[in-house]
Amino acid sequence: MTEEIKNEEQLNFLEEIIEADLAAGKYQQIIARFPPEPNGYLHIGHASSICLNFGLTKKYPGYTNLRFDDTNPVTEDTEYVESIKADIRWLGFEWKNELYASDYFDTLYEYALKLIQKGLAYVDDSTSDEIASMKGTPTEAGKNSLYRNRSIEENLDLFTRMKNGEFSDGSRTLRAKIDMAHINMLMRDPILYRIKHAHHHRTGDKWCIYPMYDMAHGQSDSIETVSHSICTLEFVPHRELYNWLIEKLEIYPSHQYEFARRNINYTVTSKRKLLQLVTEKHVTGWDDPRMPTISGMRRRGYTAESIREFCDRIGIAKRENIVDVGLLEFCVREHLNKIALRRMVVFHPLKVVLSNYSGDGEWLESENNPEDPNGGKRKIPFGRELLIEQEDFMENPPKKYFRLAPGQMVRLKSAYIIKCEEVIKDNNGNIVELHCTYIPESKSGSDTSGINVKGTLHWVSAKDAIEAEVREYDRLFKVENPSSEDGDFKDYINPVSLNIVTAYAEPALTESSIAEKFQFIRKGYYCLDTDATSEKLIFNKTVGLKDGWKPAH
Repeated sequence: MTEEIKNEEQLNFLEEIIEADLAAGKYQQIIARFPPEPNGYLHIGHASSICLNFGLTKKYPGYTNLRFDDTNPVTEDTEYVESIKADIRWLGFEWKNELYASDYFDTLYEYALKLIQKGLAYVDDSTSDEIASMKGTPTEAGKNSLYRNRSIEENLDLFTRMKNGEFSDGSRTLRAKIDMAHINMLMRDPILYRIKHAHHHRTGDKWCIYPMYDMAHGQSDSIETVSHSICTLEFVPHRELYNWLIEKLEIYPSHQYEFARRNINYTVTSKRKLLQLVTEKHVTGWDDPRMPTISGMRRRGYTAESIREFCDRIGIAKRENIVDVGLLEFCVREHLNKIALRRMVVFHPLKVVLSNYSGDGEWLESENNPEDPNGGKRKIPFGRELLIEQEDFMENPPKKYFRLAPGQMVRLKSAYIIKCEEVIKDNNGNIVELHCTYIPESKSGSDTSGINVKGTLHWVSAKDAIEAEVREYDRLFKVENPSSEDGDFKDYINPVSLNIVTAYAEPALTESSIAEKFQFIRKGYYCLDTDATSEKLIFNKTVGLKDGWKPAH
């Protein structure tokens, strides 16, 4: 894990490039962009890109645009647009301009006409299968299309008619005229426009031809005078076409730079695969707390600060590798320890009766967060009957067992020292109740008993306990890299990734809000789920107190 941690004294390679550009006077300010396609929810991989792009223009003079790459009307939706904006803002960033590739459809159409007029693009009547068969291989040149030598006039006429809706989907494309023997397969007359009679979420039915990624991306960067267009490594082969189009169109020369995608083990981040998990109901939705989406992590209780810290620690590089999800959980745990409110919750209750305690009970005080000097205290009801965890009692304990046992004493957190006097069992020999005595002089904060005990247990008052549903999550997949395994990646879904238990909580948790984070003492970190109501408390386990995860066999 430590190998992933970035040396904060060192500049990453993009920062070195930017500092050199600024020092040389190449730019007065840095203009970056984050260009998601609105065809799904953002995930942890996008978080890294968001932190990188927005982080660079926080560090250096300039700004970052949010530009939606909405050139495929079939897969895009305004729901995704809104979720993306919400996720970026939740992470703590704000864009200068909200833009859409569809803003530039008229300009991109004019660019396409310019390429045709220069003899650098042609309309091809070949089917997609025919075009694929003509591509060749990395070691074998492709073949020219039968339609490659159409006249400029014919191409202008056909492309105009494509725009006017005269042709059916897939019947024609506009291709760049480059070189079918080019060593870079993407430069072998790539498709620039295709016909799609589909309703667009912003432009409606105005267009029935749509630009391909390569026809839209670099030109959009140029229109926005983006200085540093930062992509992941899979776009390295596209850079040559990116530059070719800018050069031939004679427009502002934006520059593309690539960094390595950081994959996380025990998950998938392909939008196509995440969509499958949602549509086939392997998860409850895009924001299922087991999903690597930003909305899923937010619902699970991860904080924006911890995700930003994780992205900073893994840094950026030119070589792809897999990052241990344990590092993300470490960052989450570190931040939650500082901010989480402490509460007592019993998961597997064992009843304790204090035989020498009289009266209706009392209210005790306990700190909300010992890490926060300004965290304050809360009131906790205490009475004759309590609940503790079954695992905190052992009838025949080994040596150096410091929890409760017959004749043994422990302290109850923020309360009293108690001693187990008698074990009550049912007809089957199961322990159902403990009879204990308490030491009145041992009250926390004013202990005059002189008794020292080594064990401290959490507890709740039996009559005041509030029932809560607790959803405990495990890894969504059983293997480290489900996408690389044989067969369908869904074959490796962990069948026990969700465990639901009924727990018993101190009443202070009835006042919980979605924004609050909690440490259930001695259990882990939790948050209120969006499914919770005033009648039913539901909590999600965010992460354990320490990394005790082991793979399922």
